[in-house]
Amino acid sequence: MAFELKNTVPWGRSLTEYKSMFNLTGPDLNKKIISFGDGPASFNYEMTQQNKTVTSLDPIYQFSKDELNRQIVSARDTVMKQMIENQNNFVWTSIKDLEELEHIRMRAMSDFIADFELGKNQHRYVHHELPETTSFKAQVFDLGLSSHFLILYSKLGIEFHIKSMAEMLRICKEIRIFPLLNLNAKKSEVLDGILEEFGNGYSCSIESVSYEFQKGGNKMLRIQNK
Repeated sequence: MAFELKNTVPWGRSLTEYKSMFNLTGPDLNKKIISFGDGPASFNYEMTQQNKTVTSLDPIYQFSKDELNRQIVSARDTVMKQMIENQNNFVWTSIKDLEELEHIRMRAMSDFIADFELGKNQHRYVHHELPETTSFKAQVFDLGLSSHFLILYSKLGIEFHIKSMAEMLRICKEIRIFPLLNLNAKKSEVLDGILEEFGNGYSCSIESVSYEFQKGGNKMLRIQNK
């Protein structure tokens, strides 16, 4: 089935948030990084501004700048309405309120839109949909990231997750995934199966992070090739 932009809800996060979500240190930021399901985040743009190396993958990158911008604008009211209805499921500390949340997200997505055409020409934004095999050689990236996609969308099923993460680990020396909850802010149904699958042959650990917006969502999964 063809990927349709109208079915997506683009919602971008910033470099500051990525640092907190993934415990990214100074040395980490100097690594060759690939980020899966990056969507309209400003992570790639902000890293590029600091002369860092990031490749972002997402199926939405097949669309034009104008198409993406229209979908971002269209999705904003829907997302903010859901946030109002579910605001008790979130921790309002680093982000103080709904107004600040909307400002942070729209700023991140605005920076992404401004950077998108240049980044696509520079092959920093690559159209790809997991769990399909990428075109990259084995172990070519130091670090692979997945924010608010894998594990969170548990309804995609355990096989989808295992295939996706196996491909990530094929091209990355290490991967980090955040958060470990499902969309209902409960422990993801696929987490135990993932740990069982990759527990042999890889080094797996669950680590606390400084980022917590979804209540209880302050842990990431780190898997390293041995």
